[in-house]
Amino acid sequence: MRGKSVSLAKLTTLKVGGPGEVWEVNSLADLRAASSAPYRVIGAGSNLLIGDAGVPERVIKLGPAYNDIKNYSGQQDVWLGAATPVPGLVRRSAEVGMSGLEGLLGVPAVLGGAITMNAGTRFGSMANTLKEVEVFLDGKLQRLDASELGLSYRHSALPEGAVIVRARLEFTPSTPEQVQAKLKEVDAARKGQPKIKSAGCAFKNPQGDSAGRLIDVAGLKGLEVGGAMVSLEHGNFIVNTGKATGKDVMELLSLIKDKISIPLEIEWELWGFDEAAMRNKVTL
Repeated sequence: MRGKSVSLAKLTTLKVGGPGEVWEVNSLADLRAASSAPYRVIGAGSNLLIGDAGVPERVIKLGPAYNDIKNYSGQQDVWLGAATPVPGLVRRSAEVGMSGLEGLLGVPAVLGGAITMNAGTRFGSMANTLKEVEVFLDGKLQRLDASELGLSYRHSALPEGAVIVRARLEFTPSTPEQVQAKLKEVDAARKGQPKIKSAGCAFKNPQGDSAGRLIDVAGLKGLEVGGAMVSLEHGNFIVNTGKATGKDVMELLSLIKDKISIPLEIEWELWGFDEAAMRNKVTL
């Protein structure tokens, strides 16, 4: 197999980013071939900002062989492929009355990416259901218990270079009515998030406060740099109004940081930037 040179912007929810060589993998043999050179892994492309020059590394994307959404029919304890879409899994688990993923309502991720970032909301995260992962690392598959991943707020200590290929989730038996009621509660609390292109929350919430509230109080909603704008609906979202570049978005993040009185830590992954320098620029 060989990779294809594509615009990485097409693979992200923010629709920003330069070129990259993308390798879609559907087997262990594919993974070994794709990982024979330096690589990165992309999921659904949310929570990610890619620079305008793209990235020099190969970009590995798990293909349909790792999407098990059609195979989940209400098992309490189940292994699922890392390319399984989280929105579909949330809906399916609600339909069959299995609780545990309600806190991920509205998270536009695949399972592997959600685990890597321990995605979630104040209503819960991946840590609530995750028991084990199977990862590809150093040319072979190995299993790691969830307790080995150091899961915390929007963070995991996944070994460098590890590609999550499957995950074992354990749900809590409930009823469709009870799960749907919890989803309605989560949905009500998340109203006001933008409907146009974004990468999800830009900053982590500082302890005891909300980044969105701080940005709102500072009067920054609607602040623009080029095609990037602070969402009018939710201050912690940067939206692409049409032709935003990675440079636009980074400059906007820096402006926000300059106008907030306490340090804000960026939540997104940054590809194709001097990541340490850019994070320092945003977080002090």
